[in-house]
Amino acid sequence: MGGPMSLLIAATEVRENAYAPYSRFKVGAALRSASGAVYTGCNVENVAYPEGTCAEAGAIAAMIAAGDTRITEVLVIADSPSPVPPCGGCRQKIAEFADGDVTVTLCTTDGKSNAVTVADLLPGSFSAGHMARTNDG
Repeated sequence: MGGPMSLLIAATEVRENAYAPYSRFKVGAALRSASGAVYTGCNVENVAYPEGTCAEAGAIAAMIAAGDTRITEVLVIADSPSPVPPCGGCRQKIAEFADGDVTVTLCTTDGKSNAVTVADLLPGSFSAGHMARTNDG
């Protein structure tokens, strides 16, 4: 089904499509869903900074739009001195669709990488279980 190398290729390719005229910091993300399909996303900036979209969020949106709902692996790549982790919001977005033991590989364009788990990135994550009382009907 591919493995990390196919995610690295996909994320590297989509990173080139990032729209980052303000920061010049292009990010690519690729994820594999439980079906085995690979979804990609790149960051899309906006002159009104809060309106931009992260690469990870784009890949998750593509997965959901295609009808998949579970992430089994994630890879993120950026041109940075060290591997760049997802922002806090994207960590929560990933945790919504991935189990805590899912691997998130963080890469640089010059070959450095660091593999962590979703639980490593977001310990004590907020989950649907915290809303149990409001969902009791």
